[in-house]
Formats: sequence, C-alpha cells, structure tokens
Amino acid sequence: TKMFHKSHSDVLHLAETFTNEELFSKGVYKWVGGSTLGSYFVSATASHYDWAMKKLKAHQKNCKSK
Repeated sequence: TKMFHKSHSDVLHLAETFTNEELFSKGVYKWVGGSTLGSYFVSATASHYDWAMKKLKAHQKNCKSK
C-alpha cells in the first residue's frame, strides 16, 4: 500500500500544477484528442482503482471457491 499511496499522491500533485481551464477545457492539449486532461487524471485514478478493486474481489472469490 505504500507504493499505491505514493503513486496516488504523485498524480494528485501533478494535477494540482494545472489550472481548471487546462484540466477541463477541450482542445487545450491536442494529444488527448477530443477529451480533456482532467479525464486522463480520472482514468489514472478513480476509474483505474474501481477496475482494480473489482478484479481483486473476483480473484478473492475465485480463490475461496477452490
């Protein structure tokens, strides 16, 4: 969990270096396509954590049934 907390903290600190306009306006960064930079931060944090928790719970359930 130490690595998780450090990684999460690093991402949050990075996000804080951008303005709300940079994070949530489309077209600011061409490399994100039609999305926003903020959506990339959501994907790298909350959405990824939700996905990982579902995978871990499924794995735990699978291990218990064996």
